Amino acid sequence: MGKSKVYIASAGLTKVGDHWSKSILDLSVEAARGAIKGAPKVKPEHIFVGNMFSAVGSSQEHLGAMVASALGLAGTPAFKVESACSSGGSAVNLATSLIRSGAIESALVVGVEKMRDLEPEETSKALAMAESADYTQFVGATFAALNGLLARYYMEHLGVSRDELSSIPVLDHKNAVTAEHAQFRKAISPEVVSRSSMVADPLRLFDCAPVGDGAAAVLLTGERRAAGSKRRMAEVLASRVATAEFSVYERKDMLEFGATKSAFGKAMSDAGLSPKKVSLAEVHDAFSVVGALSLEAMGFSKRGMGARDAKEGKYDQGSSMPINTFGGLKARGHPVGATGVYQVVEAFMQLTGQAGLNQVEGVEYAVTQNVGGVDTTSAIQVLGRAS
Repeated sequence: MGKSKVYIASAGLTKVGDHWSKSILDLSVEAARGAIKGAPKVKPEHIFVGNMFSAVGSSQEHLGAMVASALGLAGTPAFKVESACSSGGSAVNLATSLIRSGAIESALVVGVEKMRDLEPEETSKALAMAESADYTQFVGATFAALNGLLARYYMEHLGVSRDELSSIPVLDHKNAVTAEHAQFRKAISPEVVSRSSMVADPLRLFDCAPVGDGAAAVLLTGERRAAGSKRRMAEVLASRVATAEFSVYERKDMLEFGATKSAFGKAMSDAGLSPKKVSLAEVHDAFSVVGALSLEAMGFSKRGMGARDAKEGKYDQGSSMPINTFGGLKARGHPVGATGVYQVVEAFMQLTGQAGLNQVEGVEYAVTQNVGGVDTTSAIQVLGRAS
């Protein structure tokens, strides 16, 4: 039996922000219903919910069955998928793999996170669960602290300036101004980044993705159910997940994002594409240094040039390869377990001409990169126009 093609039939999302009056289930159902409404003929055979810390943030597990029941889909196999901040991208990968194999014909993937109900120190502890409890958490190292150490090493080892490091957050905020679902829709300058409060030297507040609530969903289908209705669909050309040594300090080269490099290389090979064919990328810039190193790992920038290239306009909205077209993690927001699905929804919107004021003209292929830990897990999706 040959492998099936996989298509995104429809998508749904909520605005990222402070949803005090909505539960984690409310957000999940809102996004899921948006996706289901967009393709009423595609009934999901499986449901996958990408989430990182619902047990801590909402005192709730068993999200798959809960979402299925709330949607009136009791009886449908449903699962939660967790791989830290890459939970959403990993859920898309799992659903795609099952459809491509022929095991199922359709799946609903929901990414959701409820973060704002926690106090800041509680959120910090929850995010630290992406790292080792026996070593990193034990000594009190926060996730921001680890990325701060990485940023300092990146700047000093490769000669990256403060203004260059600020360039990706500045770009994100510029793109988010016209993005209706973005959390922060205000442009900023490099000076705003460099003068914002210190979080973990050299990372400042505007180097770091914010805390927010949100959910996004995609309805995936195989080739048989997509027949005759591909005009508003996008194709998942490839989907790969890779891992690296668990903690960044265990790696031979801390400035090489090996998981992203591996997953991206395999995904592009699966899709039969050269990186030069990529029209846009949604990059996992949870911290400014992570965005820069991610661009370098995927080969869009040379080593040490990710932040510099962004400063010089290589990734601007009007360039040949724009990134983070709705604001990325920094400005669209980063409800961690949902982020990878938000990225896929945004790429889908671009490929189907539904991006509104954020539309990139002539999009043929898009890449999304969703990371858990400090590039400990990386989920790469390669999407193209449906044909």
